[in-house]
Amino acid sequence: MNRSALQGSLRVSLALGAALVSSVLCAASSAAVPADTSGVAQTNPVARTGSERACPIVYFDLGETLVHTTEDESTGYRPGAASYLRALRERHIKVGLITNVPSSWGATDAERAARLKKEVDATWQGSAPFAWKDFGDRILTPRTEAERKPAPALWQRAKAGSGHCRVVYQAETAEEITVASSLGFVGYQVDRPHRPAFLPVGLVDQLGHRSG
Repeated sequence: MNRSALQGSLRVSLALGAALVSSVLCAASSAAVPADTSGVAQTNPVARTGSERACPIVYFDLGETLVHTTEDESTGYRPGAASYLRALRERHIKVGLITNVPSSWGATDAERAARLKKEVDATWQGSAPFAWKDFGDRILTPRTEAERKPAPALWQRAKAGSGHCRVVYQAETAEEITVASSLGFVGYQVDRPHRPAFLPVGLVDQLGHRSG
C-alpha cells in the first residue's frame, strides 16, 4: 500500500472510531436521564455526588451473538466472543444474558437457565467451556411465550434489576437492538461490516465513568 493510500485508510478508521464513540456516549447520555410521567427530565441518580460511579452491565443475546450452532448442531463460541468476555471480566464489568428459550423449561429463571446450560453444554465444541460463571444470576428468559423477544418484557426486567447501573445490550438482530435502545439500553449490533465485532471494552468502561 502506498503512503497516500495508507493515510486515507487511517483517516477513514479514525472517522469511524470517532463516530462510534460519539454515538455510544450520546446514547448513554440520553438513556441516563429518564423522564417522569409529566415528560420532565429527572436528575440522573448516578450523578448525585462526585464519588459515585456508574456501573455498566453488558447484556447479550446468546445464539449467533456469543455462540454459533453449526450444521451438525455442535455449538461453540463465535469468533472473538471468548476473548471479549475475558476482557470484560478483567475489568470487573458484569455481564448478563437476555435470551429466548421455551417457557416450559422451568418455573423460574434459574430453572430455565439450568436447562439452557445443559442444552448448550451437551453440544459444545472447543477447548474452553462456555463462561457460564460470568453471568451469575443475570440470565433472563421468558416466563411465558408472550414474553419472548422482541416483546419488551425481558429488557424491562433487566433494566429494573440493574439499579442505577447503565445497561448495554448486544445482539445480531437490528430489531432487538431497536427495542432495547427504546427502553434505555445502549444498543450495539454485533458482527457488522467495518465495525468492531463487539462494542469496544474501552467504550463500555467509559460508560461507567461518565455521569451523563
